Amino acid sequence: MVSKRLSREAGHRRKFLSVIDDTPECERAVAYASKRAQSTGGVLVLLYVIEPDDFQHWLGVEKIMREEANTTARTALDAYAGKVRQKAGIEPELVVREGKRAEEIHKLIEEDQDIAILVLAAGAGKEGPGPLVASIAGKGAAFPIPVTVVPQNLSDDDIESLA
Repeated sequence: MVSKRLSREAGHRRKFLSVIDDTPECERAVAYASKRAQSTGGVLVLLYVIEPDDFQHWLGVEKIMREEANTTARTALDAYAGKVRQKAGIEPELVVREGKRAEEIHKLIEEDQDIAILVLAAGAGKEGPGPLVASIAGKGAAFPIPVTVVPQNLSDDDIESLA
């Protein structure tokens, strides 16, 4: 069960959460979420989750690898934030977490009661819709807030007309 959402109460704004990763469809999710945030007076939250599995095999260099992963995360978030500022004219909130992606999304939603909508994009390739979208279809990974799934093949014009 998720805590009560506060996004409609005085002094709060609805937040759209989009997860940054290295999938090609990620850009479409961010484009849609930023446009929705802009058109509704909301806030965009960009989340990058560093998977801890990356550090388990290299205990001797774990600190260096963790620092490099944080640098990679910040670089990716800064790049997407720059695009959001340029295209939508809004300032996104940037969050870096370390852990299992679905668990960290759940934790952030629980911690930030203004997050009201999770925006993901479905891949168009034969590999499937992508790991997060696939996890929604699974029994145990449903998210406690509404999820908007954006098709990867939407153009900027399509997103403009829909958001």
